[in-house]
Amino acid sequence: MKDLGLQVQEKGGNVTVTGMVPNDRYGNLVKVVAEGINGVKSVDTSGLIAQEAPQQAAPQDAGPSASDNSFTSGPVSGGTEIPASAGARPAPAAPSIEAEVKEMEERSKIAKAVHKAIRNNGELKDDPIDVLQSGNSVILRGVVDNDHEQRLAEKLAREVEGVSGVDISGLRVATGAKELSKEKDTQTGDTVYTVKAGDTLGAIAQKYYGDVTEYKKLAHYNNISNPDLIKVGQQIRIPG
Repeated sequence: MKDLGLQVQEKGGNVTVTGMVPNDRYGNLVKVVAEGINGVKSVDTSGLIAQEAPQQAAPQDAGPSASDNSFTSGPVSGGTEIPASAGARPAPAAPSIEAEVKEMEERSKIAKAVHKAIRNNGELKDDPIDVLQSGNSVILRGVVDNDHEQRLAEKLAREVEGVSGVDISGLRVATGAKELSKEKDTQTGDTVYTVKAGDTLGAIAQKYYGDVTEYKKLAHYNNISNPDLIKVGQQIRIPG
């Protein structure tokens, strides 16, 4: 689906996906993918618009060979469907979306089992960690407080039945990861930071983005006209 250009919006863990898809069966595929992301509570695909061409009616006098003029059963390159030439054998059917959805559901069971193992661990349960899946391998992405927790997350993932490999290249170590996750606004997904003595907008940007120049983004998002003027006790929202 990477080339479909789908639009995704999220609020409080509720995800809405809109855009054009080759046919209406893509809705289930979108749901399977989205539900595999940590924090997703629901997925609304009612805004997806199918481009699938309507089935052409067979000529009245076509007789038993009418099926030779029917559309192929699956999408081809570019998301369109083309009719087979009259009198020619129908092209082989493309793999069905239903089969792909079923396969992804089976695969996602591994990622969900790894996610459950991490959430059930006392040391890792509050760390912001996503578990994604590629084949039978899992990808851990997010932040942990120290090297020990990083190794522990990898160990727990490898112990889950069916896991053939674990990629932790996207699992960063940063002191205070748990505290950052506790500052999340569950309704909007934003992080809410309360300004302390000595804080600057640049220092806050460095803490959350690793880049002091991102203070401009924070100033714009929080309607702060003068980035040099923030007050102790002021709440700064960091976009989710």
